[in-house]
Amino acid sequence: MSSLFRSFARCLLPSLSAMALIGAASAASLATPVHDARQLVVVTTSSWDTPSGRLQAYERTAEGWRAHGAAFDVALGRNGSAWGLGVHPAQQDGPQKREGDGRSPAGVFGIGEAFGYAPRIDSAMPYQPMLATSYCMDVPDSPLYNRIVDAEVVGSEAVEGSSEPMRLDLHNKGDRRYREGFVIEHNPRAEPGQGSCIFAHLWRQSGEATAGCTAMEPERMEALLGWLDPAAHPLFVLLPDAEYARLQGSWGLPVQHPQAAH
Repeated sequence: MSSLFRSFARCLLPSLSAMALIGAASAASLATPVHDARQLVVVTTSSWDTPSGRLQAYERTAEGWRAHGAAFDVALGRNGSAWGLGVHPAQQDGPQKREGDGRSPAGVFGIGEAFGYAPRIDSAMPYQPMLATSYCMDVPDSPLYNRIVDAEVVGSEAVEGSSEPMRLDLHNKGDRRYREGFVIEHNPRAEPGQGSCIFAHLWRQSGEATAGCTAMEPERMEALLGWLDPAAHPLFVLLPDAEYARLQGSWGLPVQHPQAAH
């Protein structure tokens, strides 16, 4: 009987090993930064120092990630990109995002509320109309750091030093950049000096670099906001090409569609 048991055990062990591998693979899949997302907004760049990129939206299907719409050009920080603080694991190799560095944060980030100049927009995303008294706090030692606030609510002294009035059209000769956009949830814990007020917004003129945001044509933004759905747990991804290739499998990112190539 003991010999028979040993033979049975030897037959069973490969199956148990296979089951363990399947379980490990499933756990790894659940551990990827995008495991819960059904929509991704993916921006790729040619290098860390490139102030422009290519945006491709993706939606998750039963067969995997599928490109949604055509890829298009976007403008990034004037100095390129750097690792930010998001839902991805911390990365040590490469530049690190800091306040005022002129770089767009790289990594995987939640997509927060939409905002703009109009009282309402055609989007399923939660939307906050901006007022003449709306500011995003980019002052690192402020208790309101990395938050959009209303000076009428928090007091005019609380927003002193902010360089981010959210009604740019009223503060900067009709500037359209924040007419429509959405929050990219970089540095959600508001760690001082790690970067603040990161948005996707309109560009003032075609291809003009930003201070750290992602900018695009109005028609592209309108289409994105009409497609994004908070129930799909959308995420924003920004990575240089080499980092995307390195992390695509382990992070569960889409295989790059040919039309998304630079």
